[in-house]
Amino acid sequence: MWTSVRAIEEQGAATAEISTSGLSCSLVVASVHFKFDLSRKAQTEGIIRAMHNRRVSIIGHPTGRLIGEREAYETDMEAIIAAARERGCHLELNADPDRLDLNDINSHAAKLAGAKLAISTDAHSVAGFANMRFGVDQARRGWLEAADVINTQPLSRLKKMLKR
Repeated sequence: MWTSVRAIEEQGAATAEISTSGLSCSLVVASVHFKFDLSRKAQTEGIIRAMHNRRVSIIGHPTGRLIGEREAYETDMEAIIAAARERGCHLELNADPDRLDLNDINSHAAKLAGAKLAISTDAHSVAGFANMRFGVDQARRGWLEAADVINTQPLSRLKKMLKR
């Protein structure tokens, strides 16, 4: 079963108190879905706190940008990438053509730091799976190789990578 859990925000900062008790799932993706106007420090701390929850496997659309609609929220991407690498949490490269988040520069920075990425279509319908090609193109612009992307791995290795 695949489940997406939205990060909970309290008192102006995201919290890692994501209730995953009782969830029976293979994968938990935590994403910021509101309070995009937090300070750089608060937004960064909230995202990193979400990584403290060992059930969280992937941080979804890490900068929150919507191309032509919303700029990325302020974060310390270097700190987020380092935290992801240290904790074995992965970062999403969202293939939706309205997002392409992480961008090529941040994807390349993640690669150089040793963090792993997951290319996701963010599909809300079957037709959305066709967007995968945009994610692959974005990964290529970031000089990512198959070893940098968790969903290019054999299933047995992927399962191990998702356990934290």
